[in-house]
Amino acid sequence: MRSASGNGFDSSDSFAVSGAAEGTTRLHDIPPSITPSHGDDSHLLSRIASPADVKALAPNELAELCREIRATLLAYGHQHGGHIGSNLGMVEATVALHRVFDSPRDRIVFDVSHQSYVHKMLTGRAAAYLDPDRFSEVTGFTNPDESKHDQFVLGHTGTSISLACGLAKTRDMEGPNSGIGNVIAVIGDGSLSSGVAFEGLNNAAEQGGNLIIVFNDNEMSIAGDFGGMYGPLARLRASGGTAQPNLFNAFGLDYRYVEAGNDVSALVAAFEEVRDIDHPVVVHIHTLKGAGYDGEETHADRQTASASPVSFDSPTGVHPTDNVNHSEPWHSDHCNLSDHEPHEGQCEASHWQNPDAAIGKPDDPRKHYGKMAMAALEPRFAAEPGLVVISPATPGSNGITHEFRERAGAHYVDTGITESHAVAYAAGIARAGGTPVVATTASFFQRAYDQFFQEMSLNRSRVTVLDFLGGLSGSDNTHSGAYDVTMFSNIPGATMLVPTSARDYLADLAWATAPAGSADAPAGPVVIRVPGEAILAAERDATLLPVTGGQIADRPQSASLPASASSASGGISAATVRGTVSVTAQHAGARHMLDWRVNQTGSQVAIIGLGNAYPLAEQTAAALSDDYGITATVIDPRQCTSLDSDVLESLRDGHQQVITLEDGQLEGGWGEKVTAYYANHHVSDGSRNPRVLNFGAAKEFTDRVSLGELNERYGLTVEQVTEAITRCF
Repeated sequence: MRSASGNGFDSSDSFAVSGAAEGTTRLHDIPPSITPSHGDDSHLLSRIASPADVKALAPNELAELCREIRATLLAYGHQHGGHIGSNLGMVEATVALHRVFDSPRDRIVFDVSHQSYVHKMLTGRAAAYLDPDRFSEVTGFTNPDESKHDQFVLGHTGTSISLACGLAKTRDMEGPNSGIGNVIAVIGDGSLSSGVAFEGLNNAAEQGGNLIIVFNDNEMSIAGDFGGMYGPLARLRASGGTAQPNLFNAFGLDYRYVEAGNDVSALVAAFEEVRDIDHPVVVHIHTLKGAGYDGEETHADRQTASASPVSFDSPTGVHPTDNVNHSEPWHSDHCNLSDHEPHEGQCEASHWQNPDAAIGKPDDPRKHYGKMAMAALEPRFAAEPGLVVISPATPGSNGITHEFRERAGAHYVDTGITESHAVAYAAGIARAGGTPVVATTASFFQRAYDQFFQEMSLNRSRVTVLDFLGGLSGSDNTHSGAYDVTMFSNIPGATMLVPTSARDYLADLAWATAPAGSADAPAGPVVIRVPGEAILAAERDATLLPVTGGQIADRPQSASLPASASSASGGISAATVRGTVSVTAQHAGARHMLDWRVNQTGSQVAIIGLGNAYPLAEQTAAALSDDYGITATVIDPRQCTSLDSDVLESLRDGHQQVITLEDGQLEGGWGEKVTAYYANHHVSDGSRNPRVLNFGAAKEFTDRVSLGELNERYGLTVEQVTEAITRCF
């Protein structure tokens, strides 16, 4: 039974679902006899081609459909990976939604739409989860290009209520001819903490009319839940929805509570009650994240487990669990399982499950460099009380481990999925004299663009931003970091550093977080783009850096090229053209953090590789040397905020071409600034105006295209860059 205190469950409590039995059956191994087959009509799921097929099932078949969906999700997670935990918790709710409502006339907006796997199965896309050969046919998020049942491309969080308000507004203005019936926003899995969600609630209450907000309360965000609203929500759960204050009532919204959020019959009844309602209503459903994981079995167990058929005691595969309602105000979910071994309940590992094929592989760049940054900051906590790490989303994915969070204590703050708040919060810490470090992914930071301009940069706040997953990647179209340089490098007063090694990365972090008043400390905010795949691969294999072998000087070597810029030769003084950072300011600090580093001095061609594109610069230089006898100058700019005019002016002598390489959007990006420099500072001696070639990404959204394929598409390969260079001679 539910506890009347705390966050929901006591450790001795059982989770009540329709027909659930207290068995110990393990669901990690889903034998072929249990797993629904895409070619076997004896299984219900394989016969579901549209929501109409869900409506046609007999009432007693709904639980069996839920069981098959849950088994499919578990098998899919092991083979393909994905957002399995949140979908396991939403199985019954999604089946009930399509049982009661009439999609697509009734518009269902999923938020976070990584909760939509079950919805996709029920709207004609089940084969994409049943047949391994078709796994790549669907994205991990809703997408109208896939189905008329998907309303929006949504890969982030908090916007469903606002979007639903817009759909409902048009319906109400146009009347019966709008073609829109009920409008349902499905929010939860932590997304209610996003500020825009509260703006949507505020608007919904004022707007009125039919609008159904399904709040999936699984007592989790990506990691744990943090924030003042979670206490009242816990009291609502404990009281069966009667406790006050009720934050939804406070907005002026009608409210219904469903305790049995994994009981399909209870949910069907609840949704039937609010169907065609004439005013906004919140249906608060209490679900179990990861419902169906056992949580006791390890990878070793799976390797040795018997292949004999599994007998399910529960009709849905949901079992009682004690991994809920921890006694502390839980700043950790007490789950240190890997991404391959998640379990039911309050388990961060169940947010994203890697496929079994990834077991044993080394950390990806996010985890590798994230752990490195946290290890560098942690020893400073005792002596620097104002040093605080802030995560507005996905801490574990960025190497901010459970163990680090527990040791950090008050030096670590999880703000929930609240990027705008996190940046403004950091600016407040900085104004008070603290040292905030805000860490999350590049695409998430897009939501805080206004705060980067106003609270952070305009106020010259000493905020350090760790920008993960910046640059090109094989991510989906909602999580691409290809636009981070165009965003951060063009904010006045902000400095964006783009390190190309672990050593530079840690040096940049130390400089950015130097205590206020130290001689070397930056005067304003610093964004550090966390190195990506190409950099980590080169650190693990020095042959990928054929010019330097990864061995570079401790300080930039811009002085190794002759400084030939002068008014007599038609040039312009470096102090005039350096931009927002003067030469005096550049060289005032001993570290010269904004000077470019020349790693090889050559002639004819200069190759400048920004960040993740730097290894390509060295590899291209090696190819030019081997195949054409050209010794190219190779430059690591280390930052993309300002141009090092000393280096650019020195390239006028002996260089016919300057090549810029960047793994981000070319238009509005960094390389164009180098082109503009030479165009705007043209000298009378035509031989001293090098031709500039820019290589980078097109201005487009890409969806799950491999990094290798993107590099080919954009000409970011040794062969393509070399061919372009030699064609010009």
